[in-house]
Amino acid sequence: MSLPHAERPRSLRDYAYQQIRDAIVSGELAPGVRLRDPELEEWLGVSRTPIREALTRLEAAGLVHTRRAKLTEVAPLDARQALAAERVAAALHELAMRDAVPLMTADDHESLRAANARFAAALGDADVDAAIAADDDFHAVAVTASANPLLPGLLEQVSPALRRLERARFASLAGRGSVADHERIIALCVRGDIDAAAAATRENWLTLERLLPEASDHPLRTTPAPTLNEDPQ
Repeated sequence: MSLPHAERPRSLRDYAYQQIRDAIVSGELAPGVRLRDPELEEWLGVSRTPIREALTRLEAAGLVHTRRAKLTEVAPLDARQALAAERVAAALHELAMRDAVPLMTADDHESLRAANARFAAALGDADVDAAIAADDDFHAVAVTASANPLLPGLLEQVSPALRRLERARFASLAGRGSVADHERIIALCVRGDIDAAAAATRENWLTLERLLPEASDHPLRTTPAPTLNEDPQ
């Protein structure tokens, strides 16, 4: 499996989950690719147990599915699932912003501005990976500032499936509107307008459905999916 190696965190199961998740979300592991334990063990350098635990988490997140005597494959892109995830993510980020605004510091506001600047630059370069990373950084400011310990775990359950489909969103002209959305959110945070900032955050997340028809017209730079040996049928 021709995928890059990365430094392992202290938890091998978290490492396996993160690496496989990121490869699926980025498209390095394409829909329909079979995920074989020996190949994953060789790629990740970990034993089968954390890999199987990771695959169980990924199946719960809708990124892989198991069929035919435990054959595990990368799940197909599912617009309906992504749109359902979008609604949940929007509600969770609205809650984060509502709790975060009264607690935000000047440093938090500066972090929002810096993340949005990186986001705008990535969109200008049609760099999907950098755009998604910057957008995640932007919204993570409120999640962290909210001090709600449940939010990161809840968001992790819905965000990967949503991000798979959102990769196409940032190439479109409409996707560039998120920069202005972010600027408005920042202004509302600085003003301390809790209700307006929370509502603007929710609306910022509820954009995928109207952008889906445009996604195929604006391809982004992505890493090609690896070629894996297929078992004979």
